[in-house]
Amino acid sequence: MKKNILSIFLALFAFSAFSLSKAFDYKNYTLTAYYPESVQPGDAVFIRLCFESKNKNFIKSLPAAKESGSLEIFRVKEDGNLNEKATSKSLFYKIEENKTKKLLRSVLLSGAPLSTYAKTGDYSAEIKFSVLGEENKISLPVKIIEKEFVSETIPLNASNTAIKTNVSSERMDQINRLNKILDTKNADAIYFDAAFNPPNPATRRTSFFGDRRIYAYNNGKSSTSLHYGIDYGVPTGSEVRACAGGKVVMAEDRISTGWSICIEHLPGLYSLYYHMSELKVEVGQMVKQGELIGLSGATGLATGPHLHWEMRLNMEAVSPDFFVSDFTFKEEAGKKKN
Repeated sequence: MKKNILSIFLALFAFSAFSLSKAFDYKNYTLTAYYPESVQPGDAVFIRLCFESKNKNFIKSLPAAKESGSLEIFRVKEDGNLNEKATSKSLFYKIEENKTKKLLRSVLLSGAPLSTYAKTGDYSAEIKFSVLGEENKISLPVKIIEKEFVSETIPLNASNTAIKTNVSSERMDQINRLNKILDTKNADAIYFDAAFNPPNPATRRTSFFGDRRIYAYNNGKSSTSLHYGIDYGVPTGSEVRACAGGKVVMAEDRISTGWSICIEHLPGLYSLYYHMSELKVEVGQMVKQGELIGLSGATGLATGPHLHWEMRLNMEAVSPDFFVSDFTFKEEAGKKKN
């Protein structure tokens, strides 16, 4: 397995973007938007919108959570205009609502995933929302800065080659069932909106998010793919803990990923844990951040004992490292409020 040393160093470096805020004054309310100054390919653009008003009809005027507004990310061309096609898009959902005698407050959140192939440069986050019967639009500048990804070749033995090339109806059903889960955006799934934790304290990574992989089969053929998560080189039986609070939506043995768990944290946001030797949770169970959910192993397609940790946002694989910071600007908004 060949890896560029500089690429490994860059992959291990956890990028942390600076947050920005911008206030907008309207006739019957104020809006403060919290957003990132810059992100990297494979990250996401999360934006927090904090509305405040003294108008008693304000809260009632905000539509249902899944209809509260839209977020679209566009690349800015050299002439200053936006590309015709959005790089990524998502809907806003309501995560907080407070009513006092003097002030009404509502907080919306949205996250749009970025491809690992996203081009560097200037982008614009275009936000549309409706309040008190008025349609409004704001634009926020975001930069995508360069990130280098690891390239590796992984030789597979006969057993792993058979798994990788398996096209049985059982494996296809497993893939389709998981994709259906990951494509579900439940607006009521507001389980955890603070910084996540890694599922294991190990610092040794055997593979990184966004690795450009070549699988070398034992029959002389090969295939290419991206690595959607982070692999921790830990012994079989190591504790695996929930990276954040949420609802277990999958807990089963799969042909490709072995004993696997999927947890829902926010609408369209899921964490996945693969190749485990034992599961400690079941479907429908609510878990807290740091709660034991299973033990690591080498089940499914694995060249050795390890834990694969993956994050999906609106179906797109997003860097797990991105979520271990204040990615929803919850702490930042709290500081501004105080």
